[in-house]
Amino acid sequence: MKQPDNGMSVNARAVEAPPLAALPRLPDIEALEPIERIKRRWPAVLGALLSIAMVVGLGFELFGEGLAALEQSAPVHPGYYIAIFLLYLSPPTFDFVIFRRLWGIPFEGMIALHKKRIANEVVFGYSGEAYFYAWARERMKLVAAPFGAVKDVSILSAIAGNAITLAMIALALPFAATLLRPDDFEALAWSTGAILALSLPFLIFSRRVFSLERSTLWWVFGVHCLRLTVGSTLIALAWHFAMPDVSIGMWLFLAAGRLLVSRLPLVPNKDLLFANFAIILIGQGEALSELVAFTAAIALLLHVVLIVIFGAHALLRKSG
Repeated sequence: MKQPDNGMSVNARAVEAPPLAALPRLPDIEALEPIERIKRRWPAVLGALLSIAMVVGLGFELFGEGLAALEQSAPVHPGYYIAIFLLYLSPPTFDFVIFRRLWGIPFEGMIALHKKRIANEVVFGYSGEAYFYAWARERMKLVAAPFGAVKDVSILSAIAGNAITLAMIALALPFAATLLRPDDFEALAWSTGAILALSLPFLIFSRRVFSLERSTLWWVFGVHCLRLTVGSTLIALAWHFAMPDVSIGMWLFLAAGRLLVSRLPLVPNKDLLFANFAIILIGQGEALSELVAFTAAIALLLHVVLIVIFGAHALLRKSG
């Protein structure tokens, strides 16, 4: 008896799908979810680790020399504290101006930028950039590719600092020639060469190094130069209010010297060199040493206050 034709030939039956038991078992979707969560949560984990490192670093600084420096005689002129407060706010404020134009970040970004600055100062150099990059990665709706902009802004900050330092060397050298020893001249010459060597590769290979447009790069560079100029002016004003018997012009000269010394890569003890240079110029060694120590302690105290405020703000947001 002829079997009914069901529309399937012998060849079609030969390639019929094998039984389900013969197929390799695919992993369950649920098994992949923890890995995906880890990938998505790494910026938050990195940010949390760096936040803990900031707290630990601040603890060491505060209970090391910070509290002792706060016991020094405090300046009485209110202008000193106003200038120091504005000086403290200036780096994250100028960074906010930059990233406001690049990304349109909200005012909440000021918290991340303050943490970036604190991490750079109390953890290790450029750890703040890692923190800010993680903060930006957490907000993918805010910016799609934050690494290029953070990298460009950081490199331009270093180049601006080097450019201002070279300008300060050219301006200050005629006045400081009689104050420097032969060893100081040698260290200054080698440091100047190192500054040039560190900056030139970024300028020569700028098209490969930078990702932002050229006009934007020049604008960011100008903002960094303005930040350095404002910072030097504010520290000079603060010192003048604390020690008004020294002229504001001399303090401006010393502020330029402070910026210069801070950027020299081959000087082993920068604080000691600057202190000796300042004492030679204006005298009053003990008073000046106490003022420099007190100013550093005030910045450390502001770090601690902000970290406490930011922690309380984060707890309130989670509880709300």
